[in-house]
Amino acid sequence: MPLQVVNLAATACTFGMAPGVLMITPEKRVNCLFGAAPAGNIMDFIPLKNIMPFGMCFSPSNPAFVAATSAALGTPTPVPCVPVVTTPWAPGAAQTLVGPAPALHQACTNNCMWAGVITITSAGQATVNVN
Repeated sequence: MPLQVVNLAATACTFGMAPGVLMITPEKRVNCLFGAAPAGNIMDFIPLKNIMPFGMCFSPSNPAFVAATSAALGTPTPVPCVPVVTTPWAPGAAQTLVGPAPALHQACTNNCMWAGVITITSAGQATVNVN
């Protein structure tokens, strides 16, 4: 069983140049680890609220990257990463709910509109598994 994801879990994007952090905001319904950290669910996917930037972006699907590269006469020019995510994390826990939605676990992924795949590299805790 994968680990349950909690506040301050580490994330990564295939087109990001730095690790990111997943923020589980205070309106969450339950905490993991005896109240130590808010537990996430698949609905924690809002950019700049839940999914923080990944440093600089070098996705050829990102219009800002294309414009910066064009302005640099074809030299690839990374731009600040602003994730554009419009769907919940998938797949989510099959049997465990956090509030009204499936629990978020370490094997969940999401897709950025600029073609990046966002993964959870560290769940933020190492004790509680979900299924």
